[in-house]
Amino acid sequence: MKITRKNIAIGSGISVLLVLMIVFLTTGSDSSEHNFFEVPGGRFEVLVTVTGELESENQVLIEAPRELQSRNIRLRGIPIQDLIPEGSEVNRGDWVATLDRTEAELSLRDLEDQMLREEAQYNAAILDTTIQMSRRRDELINLEHAVEERRLILEQSAYEPPATIRQAEINLDRAIRDLEQARVNYVLYEKRASGTVKEAALNLERRIRRFRALQDVMDKFVITAPQSGMVIYHREWSGQKRTVGSNINPRDLTVAVMPDLTSLVSRAWVSEIDVTRVAPGQPARIGVDSYPGRTYSGTVVEVSNVGQELPGTEAKVFEVLVHIDRVDYVLRPAMTSSNSIVVASYDDVEYIPLAALHEQDGISYVYHSDGTRQVVITGDSNENFVIVEQGLEEGDMVYLDKPEDSALFPFNGTELLADDVQQ
Repeated sequence: MKITRKNIAIGSGISVLLVLMIVFLTTGSDSSEHNFFEVPGGRFEVLVTVTGELESENQVLIEAPRELQSRNIRLRGIPIQDLIPEGSEVNRGDWVATLDRTEAELSLRDLEDQMLREEAQYNAAILDTTIQMSRRRDELINLEHAVEERRLILEQSAYEPPATIRQAEINLDRAIRDLEQARVNYVLYEKRASGTVKEAALNLERRIRRFRALQDVMDKFVITAPQSGMVIYHREWSGQKRTVGSNINPRDLTVAVMPDLTSLVSRAWVSEIDVTRVAPGQPARIGVDSYPGRTYSGTVVEVSNVGQELPGTEAKVFEVLVHIDRVDYVLRPAMTSSNSIVVASYDDVEYIPLAALHEQDGISYVYHSDGTRQVVITGDSNENFVIVEQGLEEGDMVYLDKPEDSALFPFNGTELLADDVQQ
């Protein structure tokens, strides 16, 4: 069969016609289906929807040795050398983490050197005291002999001239005073020497105590589980998880935690605009990103009074805790949650989409299917819908968008404005 230009033109024309018919039919169908909204009636909820994270309400801490808080252990920070993967199930006594010994070993060597120096000083103090006390005892013996000698001289000078006798008396008195002063000095030196030796002994004992305490605590640098359960990484005050390389300090010994999976809360952050509407006791619906088809009921149990800035922004948020009423086996701490908090609810009301509501000169209205601009009095709203208190009834049809001939739509129901002002 021979194809001519005429055949091609006819075929092209038919194709264009078919395309135009399909577009016309499709457009007409979408317009009639989607341009109108039927006003429903029933329960209306105002929600504050925020993102959060699941965490256990109660938990058991897996901690580094409490001896690290002792004054005998002076370590500024101990890094975590190795740590079990988060979410691991362990039994009581199973390995969880290992702490780095580097700084502790350096401190141990320093203490050993100091202990040797203190021991040498202690031995030197004892030796020096022994030598000095022996010398002073010999000095006392010599002074006692001198007194005895001066007394014999005095007795033998009984028939000597008075001047000689007087000189002998003076020499005896001087010898007695020297002996008495030496005895006083001996007692004082003995006390001072005793104090010196005791101080050296205390310093040595202190070093030995610190040395042994550090040895004992290093034996506990392998951390085990205090009970059976799941291991979750601990969050520091900055919000960062404590992992391998993180420092354990004496003020916060927590290495990891073992959550109670039977009681979970969702920790969420609400903007300062919405937080005024959130209060303890309000119901909530919680979903988790890991299981999109599951929804859990909950209750707001705590709303923070102090806001905090989001990192990298100037926006203020407030912490909110939502308790999950019933927990099943799939929920785990650290899962991302969506929290829809019911801050207000209304029964038997009519409502429309926000897209269907228009405003002009302070007058709220909708484009009604009867070809009028129906004035409405609105009430509370949520993210997508607004309550219509007056002006519409259940079953009314309104435009979802502005019709092309909207200028031809007259206003209807303006008397509602006067009633609203009077109320």
